[in-house]
Amino acid sequence: MTPTATYRIQLQPDFPFPAAEEAVPYLAALGVSHLHLSPVLEAVPGSTHGYDVTDHSAVRRELGGEEGLRRLARTARSHGLGLVLDVVPNHMAAVPRHNRALWEVLREGPRSPYARWFDIDWDAGGGKVLLPVLARRIGDELGTLTVDGQVLRYGEHEFPLREGTAGLSLPRLLEAQWYRLAWWRLARTELNYRRFFTISDLIGLRVEDPEVFAATHGKVLELMRDGVVEGLRVDHPDGLADPEAYLRQLSEATGGRWTVVEKILTGPERLHPGWTAAGTTGYDALRHIDGVFTDSDGAAQLLAHYRDFTGLDDGRGGSWTATARHAAYRVLDHELAAETSFLVRTARRICAADPALRDHAPWALRAAVRELLVRVPVYRPYTASPDGPGPEAALPAEAVLEAKAAFTVPEEADAMDVVRDIALGRTGYGPDHTAFRIRFAQTSSALRAKAVEDTAFYRYVPLVSANEVGGDPGSPAVSPEEFHTFCARIARDWPATGCATTTHDTKRSADVRARIAVLSECPGRWAGLLERLSAVPAPDPRLAWLAWQTAIGFDVPRDGRLAAVLLKSEREAGLRTSWTEQDPVYERAVASFAAAGPEGPPSRVVAEFNRELDPYVRTNVLGATIVLLTMPGVPDLYQGTEREFIALVDPDNRRPARFDPRELERPAEKTALTVAALRLRRELPEVFGASGTYAPLAAQGPAARHLLAFCRSGTVVTAVTRLSLRLEEAGGWRTTELVLPEGRWADVLAPGREFGPGPVAAAELFADRPVALLSRVVRA
Repeated sequence: MTPTATYRIQLQPDFPFPAAEEAVPYLAALGVSHLHLSPVLEAVPGSTHGYDVTDHSAVRRELGGEEGLRRLARTARSHGLGLVLDVVPNHMAAVPRHNRALWEVLREGPRSPYARWFDIDWDAGGGKVLLPVLARRIGDELGTLTVDGQVLRYGEHEFPLREGTAGLSLPRLLEAQWYRLAWWRLARTELNYRRFFTISDLIGLRVEDPEVFAATHGKVLELMRDGVVEGLRVDHPDGLADPEAYLRQLSEATGGRWTVVEKILTGPERLHPGWTAAGTTGYDALRHIDGVFTDSDGAAQLLAHYRDFTGLDDGRGGSWTATARHAAYRVLDHELAAETSFLVRTARRICAADPALRDHAPWALRAAVRELLVRVPVYRPYTASPDGPGPEAALPAEAVLEAKAAFTVPEEADAMDVVRDIALGRTGYGPDHTAFRIRFAQTSSALRAKAVEDTAFYRYVPLVSANEVGGDPGSPAVSPEEFHTFCARIARDWPATGCATTTHDTKRSADVRARIAVLSECPGRWAGLLERLSAVPAPDPRLAWLAWQTAIGFDVPRDGRLAAVLLKSEREAGLRTSWTEQDPVYERAVASFAAAGPEGPPSRVVAEFNRELDPYVRTNVLGATIVLLTMPGVPDLYQGTEREFIALVDPDNRRPARFDPRELERPAEKTALTVAALRLRRELPEVFGASGTYAPLAAQGPAARHLLAFCRSGTVVTAVTRLSLRLEEAGGWRTTELVLPEGRWADVLAPGREFGPGPVAAAELFADRPVALLSRVVRA
């Protein structure tokens, strides 16, 4: 069945199945229909997220094992709830001692029956798998390696020995293995297995192989057949060789159960119509919800002040487009150098085998691969197949023309056309052609994630509420018209898609972003606050801007959490320090600034400023909440977000949840609103489901642009206030009215109040709160 609403629970050793089971009565009373569980299969011991799967055939013992999961399902079912499971088809943990399949590959080499499980380029590694696990070069670590029977040990690492090699001297033993232990820094240039983004601890799976699909999905499918699990969330489909074929196979295996995919859509990009899924996990909805509560004029003023304040070069944080492009080049040349080399080697073989394509210099092919990858405007191009060409918009011809400017000799620039044609499947379907096409698409998604989400988002920070997964910091505001167009399309094409505002991957929770977004309505006040706080010296002005905006969103610094996030932000930005090239002097300066500034006495100044913003923050928070819960799609609530939820990037947002039934007895305003909307969804599934409709409602009057409203299936009306600070400055609602559909409408949030027929004054509609949820009155 399609959920009416899901509730995401982050399972971990400190919050296992029994803890989730205890929360079931609370969640049932809250009004969701399904619990959305993070990955439950066996993972690396101690993992707090579960995406590092080690054994697909077993439910994780640290969480309570399979019996614990089945007991949770029974308890949930007894309260009218089902389970939705997060599955990870793209990768496994590259930890041999916990990953039996990988262990066997390292022991037996390419002849192992498990070798087909993984994307390993044996030729590139000279017949060996590179394992970048050493803290120093191998020559410096020989004394730390020991042999214990048929096992080679290095610290906590264990590796299998190839048969017949245990008695060899250590140098000869190392040479005789099917793997090469190497310094961890070699991963970015010499790694010869596909990984998850740039994380070498996660090795890519080949689920396009039917045998691998069956082995890695058997337990999940068994749980679905037994009624333990009713729906799925598919993690990172962009990493797969053929997401469309995978989803088709998955749908056939599950009997068409409700499935959403973690697909990040960029700008006007739409979900591939051939995908057999209910829709996405909701980052496209997140962007539209956040954007409609952001003021475009104020955001432009913030940007102008940001540029003056920071003095940054365009490519280092001063301009969004230039910053994203600059970051993409850096990631390709450093973190994804091994992936780029694979593409160049493959392109060279394709050209060498075809007389029509020969005589393209290796450097020209490399330049073409590089220039095209940085210009892919979406996460992944879904390119041609033997059945027909895919959309070429992901590799537009104009991008090729722009990229050719990197070449001095026009004839050498022809390499750009060759690489684009291979990537689009225009040159054939041989093994190398297919390998290039698939890996180009996979590398594109990794590049987008690392360059945009994990680098540029931390460099370009004029309004950090827009720097969210799926967001567009260069265009942070969404007009009501754009929002309505998006919702109408979702209701028509993907009515059961997922919708979310906070997830386990968001860099700032929805409530944090709601507070920061108010700054787009008062850029002058923000400038004044920065001037007051300038007495606290910062290592650089960009960090100061980011830190004080983060402090605004975080409201009151707590337990050093803000300092930890600032350090992570600076390492991700990679401008003054990074994860792999840390600058201890700069990092100490960051810590000192955090202690003296956002987490020190000046936090009182921030707190005073925030109290002035509280009424407008309340409007944003309640508005985003009710829009999420009533717009087309299936809302997914992240653990704890039914109340105030102040969290920053992981691991801050993945702390164990708490559930107190007493909070539902006398709920706070946001919780009461959530309960009311969820109850309505459960009572009226046809209104919000696949057959439901979406209709924008028009406001009229001087403040019409501040009122966003829509009607679901002619039965439920949602109306919210947007840009409330600007509204107040303009004189309030005055004569603004909302034109309701015909009939009488009851206020769900204030029983006894009714409106209509005809227009209702906005001042009356929002007399008690800045949002309204109305239900059509049906007379007996």
